[in-house]
Amino acid sequence: MSRDSSALEDRRMSSADTPDIAVLGLGRMGTAIAARLVRQGCSVVGWTRSGREVQGITTVSDPGAAVGRASVVLLCLFDGDACSSVIDQVRGRLPDGAVVVNTSTVSPREAEALAKAVRDSGAGYVHAPVIGSLPAVAAGTLTILSGGAEPGAATPVLRALGETMVLSSPAEAAAAKLLANGALGDTLLALRAGRAFAGELGLPEERSWSVLERTPLGGMVRAKRERLEKGSFDDGDFTAAALAKDLALLAGTAPSAAELYEQVQGALDAGSVAADDDIAAFTVAPGTERPHGLSLAPSVSAPPDVLLPLQRYVAGHATGQADHHRLAFWPTAHIEGLRDGRLVSWTLDEYCKVFTGRPAEDEATRRRRLDHVRWHGTVATATMTLSHGAGVFTDSFVLLRLDGEWRIANKVFHRADAPRE
Repeated sequence: MSRDSSALEDRRMSSADTPDIAVLGLGRMGTAIAARLVRQGCSVVGWTRSGREVQGITTVSDPGAAVGRASVVLLCLFDGDACSSVIDQVRGRLPDGAVVVNTSTVSPREAEALAKAVRDSGAGYVHAPVIGSLPAVAAGTLTILSGGAEPGAATPVLRALGETMVLSSPAEAAAAKLLANGALGDTLLALRAGRAFAGELGLPEERSWSVLERTPLGGMVRAKRERLEKGSFDDGDFTAAALAKDLALLAGTAPSAAELYEQVQGALDAGSVAADDDIAAFTVAPGTERPHGLSLAPSVSAPPDVLLPLQRYVAGHATGQADHHRLAFWPTAHIEGLRDGRLVSWTLDEYCKVFTGRPAEDEATRRRRLDHVRWHGTVATATMTLSHGAGVFTDSFVLLRLDGEWRIANKVFHRADAPRE
């Protein structure tokens, strides 16, 4: 199928092809899809839970009324729970021969359960999540990941929206969508790292985007360049919260995606990215300089309360004042490691006696970098590199949350000589 947008825009359905369509869910994507189909000459009735009216689209207050005459029912909903709720409301009112086309992003297991619920009502079910956001909807250049029954009456509808990739089942279509969004998340974090590299190399930002546009990341740079250059991420085409939701589904099925999800969700939890921001906001590295020579690696993103004890720990080193360490560690903590080839093991009290109450003479040249943070429930792990004069320390931490407060439970470390210049 040709993906030339002008050709697709001009290819309207004939009256013989035009089914009656219900679009259930008029958020950003649902509204864009309904508007595209109206422009293609389709008869569209919409419904949204909020009851809001959408210019140019006929809306009704009840989803059952929306599907009463529809041969094609498009679901454009936020998650599996919303899909299940709406299907429960409409499946007794679907006309004979109707096809439900679900564009929502859900887990493979949820897709199969939704398919069964619709089929048990006598209607057809096509799971059809899409690759592409609002500009692709408007141009009719979505990639539609179609799994389930033959589209039947929905075929011209899918053709009006883009190119269809046929998959073996609803579960496979759902899995393919999660794969695509996982790759999308990784691409955003790769761009975030690229921005950090460019800054460290002293490249002007405009020049760095031109370079990155000529790499395998180029598609994302081209799609988001205006937002990236302006730093304007509000009114997102694909929102940060929606991507985080999808990555949670991915991590629930593919455990290797857990770290990706934690980084994305961590940026939301930390407030560095807002829920309604465009996903391009994830390319802004949170690793800006912190007090006491602390920086965060581009891949590090964690809630402020997880970072707080690590920042207190750094403050203790920078000032030489043990009180910072007493706030950073739980009183039962132990500090152990190899120093000059010998095992060192301290209680917190013994460790605090090492500090003199004054900064080191070379403090102005010392640097600390938080390389890694992961957290789940009440436990977290972190790794930090400390460049302290002639020594480079690698510190690894286990953190524990008690009564809502995070502190360091234990620390191990390794000291090596700093490389000579």
